[in-house]
Amino acid sequence: MQHFVRPESIVKSIWGDADVILLIFAGSAGEFALNRAVDWLFFTGKLPADPIGRLFSTVQYAQEIVFSDKEGAERAIRRIHAIHGGVEKNRGQRIPDWAYRDVLYMLIDYSERAYQLLHRPLTPAEKEEIFQVFRQVGEGLQIPDLPPTYADWLTDRRNHIRRDLAYSIYTKRLFERYREELGAWRFGLLIQAQSLLVPERVHRLLDLPPKPLLASTMWLYKGLNRLGLRSVVQRALLPTEYLKDIRNLDRAEVM
Repeated sequence: MQHFVRPESIVKSIWGDADVILLIFAGSAGEFALNRAVDWLFFTGKLPADPIGRLFSTVQYAQEIVFSDKEGAERAIRRIHAIHGGVEKNRGQRIPDWAYRDVLYMLIDYSERAYQLLHRPLTPAEKEEIFQVFRQVGEGLQIPDLPPTYADWLTDRRNHIRRDLAYSIYTKRLFERYREELGAWRFGLLIQAQSLLVPERVHRLLDLPPKPLLASTMWLYKGLNRLGLRSVVQRALLPTEYLKDIRNLDRAEVM
């Protein structure tokens, strides 16, 4: 069997860990609300209508790619490409190439940031591998002008952050929906998680707290995990109707 992602890859450790995945999407939820192409989410209406449900459907696609063989992963990528094509046809416009790159770049960046926040620093080789796996995904989605190496991507990522982000009415509406879905207390945790994760420009545009309380309690979270109390933590932090879905995200042992 030919693998799309090799069995021992750090990418499988990242995308097989429910807590890391939730942090990836916490950061992405903040940054993409600032994206100049965020109006596309409001055209389909899916994310504003059900932001948490949309998270799980996106993760299902990501995990199908990461944990399938090469043929299965490429089939999933083709389905994603077809879905985007259908949205473009319905609107009579093309999603800009830079917007596709922005989303791909967020997945690369927050995969790295979330894993390092919860577990350990990544090696240069692991960072390169994360980039190359997602570059393959981008090529399958026919995204043009992808940088060839991790070092080149870092430069392009900074350019995209500087050029493609701005606070807008869509940003405000999305954050209102996050609050409605999560409730005030869990929404506060989302804001704190974003404050720990996002790049400086995103942090500034969203006016996130400079020293979130969550930063001083990460040691407690890790300690409870080591004591086997992870499910208790998840029950406290997340809406109970999603607990089964969250636990089903665990697919691999953390490296």
